[in-house]
Amino acid sequence: MSAHPSIDGVLPPAFMAPETSSFVDFLAAHAPDLLPGNRELPTARAGFEAPHGTTIVAATYADGVLVAGDRRVTMGNVIANREYEKVFPGDEHSAVAIAGTVGVAVELVKLFQLELEHYEKIEGTPLSLDGKANRLTTMVRGNLGMAMQGLAVVPIFAGYDLDRGQGRIFSYDVTGGRSEERGFTATGSGSVYARGAMKKLYREGLPEREIVTAAVQALYDAADDDSATGGPDLTRRLFPLVALVTEDGYRRLPQEEVAAIAREVVQRREESPNGPQAPVL
Repeated sequence: MSAHPSIDGVLPPAFMAPETSSFVDFLAAHAPDLLPGNRELPTARAGFEAPHGTTIVAATYADGVLVAGDRRVTMGNVIANREYEKVFPGDEHSAVAIAGTVGVAVELVKLFQLELEHYEKIEGTPLSLDGKANRLTTMVRGNLGMAMQGLAVVPIFAGYDLDRGQGRIFSYDVTGGRSEERGFTATGSGSVYARGAMKKLYREGLPEREIVTAAVQALYDAADDDSATGGPDLTRRLFPLVALVTEDGYRRLPQEEVAAIAREVVQRREESPNGPQAPVL
């Protein structure tokens, strides 16, 4: 059964048969060549470098969950883009951030968004948060062949669980392995430094402004020690992207608000370059 439109423009029967509520499964059955992980890749030439996104962080807070990312994309030792977007809505109550090969990652995010929308249209109700995280697991695992050739995608998925009334965070590895994180997490080339900063700054139940400040501080620390991560760029007016997911839904924080917090962080770093000091005990 073909999924391609007929000559007269009429959709083929495959589109009318309610076989599955998963759009990815539909493609796998009727047009598997359209899935990113099923494409045959040419042999990479020596020295080939694909643009890569770097550091992303997520943290729960009093009202839900935050997801944030720096703006830099690198290609080897070259800055390929200074203002790339790495944080996206999954659906109304979830967000997904990307690290890894940006072209493949953005395609995966778009397919994931379509997957969630398709399920809701077919079933008449959105997936549970665990169900969304499971669907992303399958999609990341489907990219394993490309990951083994150096085109890896490592996302963070976070959302507000309407059943539990709280924000939740899921991290992934290149094989699709999924872990639910408590409190906060980070991934990408600067993640070890961002995670270290969050360990100092994070407290359960922080209000919105304080968790945003903690995320900006963490990304600043990542940029301070990882050349692939971009810090706040006051000259170009480039600042991290921050999204918040609460019971009211997904919301991207206006850049003016992030800029104000970032400028305050930079100003304080002039007095204390290593950032806020945590008490020893």
